[in-house]
Amino acid sequence: MSCEDDKYSVDKDSYEWCLRKSKRLKAIYLQMNIQMGNHKLLTQMPGKLEHAVKCRCNHNCTLDDIANTLQDVRKRTNIGKYTPYKSSGFKEKQPFRVEFKD
Repeated sequence: MSCEDDKYSVDKDSYEWCLRKSKRLKAIYLQMNIQMGNHKLLTQMPGKLEHAVKCRCNHNCTLDDIANTLQDVRKRTNIGKYTPYKSSGFKEKQPFRVEFKD
């Protein structure tokens, strides 16, 4: 699995995912600084989860800080836990159509 394909999902363990992702990024980008690594790590999360973690961490935080913050956001919020209404398998009623035969 490539580095860009490994997106974060709620069913994954946050510590293991952050560590695995960080090791892959360090192997690809040898001259990567902390801010660049944090940015690349956060962009692999879904939008609302990425925003929640960004708001709670500063730019110079460590990998442990991001993993702990991600774990806290998962425990304390409902971000990413439930599927949206339209994709939950509920079928909307079809409009009533009258067909006339000639």
